[in-house]
Amino acid sequence: MIRHRYLLLAFRLIVGGAFFAAGVLKVGDPLEFAQNIKNFRIVSHEVAFVTALILPWVEILCGALLITGIFRRPSALLVSGLLAGFIILIGVTIARGIDTDCGCFGSLSHKADWLLLVQDGFLLFFSLSILFAKTDRP
Repeated sequence: MIRHRYLLLAFRLIVGGAFFAAGVLKVGDPLEFAQNIKNFRIVSHEVAFVTALILPWVEILCGALLITGIFRRPSALLVSGLLAGFIILIGVTIARGIDTDCGCFGSLSHKADWLLLVQDGFLLFFSLSILFAKTDRP
């Protein structure tokens, strides 16, 4: 596992910043985000709406906690779980041939494609590195 404290700090800032920004960009328009969730054709309208109300706040909280280093391991665990779920969702969407925006960054989002899988894979690696870091203070 990675032990270099400045590299782990960079990982925290990258992952935390990405999640914080994603949450902030989605929290202002939950109806648009709910529609983005529905476009994946996996959950009902009601589940999409509840998710659109809750998920951005979870992203903002986890992002802020990772950036500040407070509760970094629990935050990294939650973010890792979210990223694993996002990777599965994007993979299933690609396999089903659904052409949709990811909704990751609100109106700044791009298509749910292989590039997004790679980006989420790197973020997952970073968050798992934070989770399993052996140092006391990255």
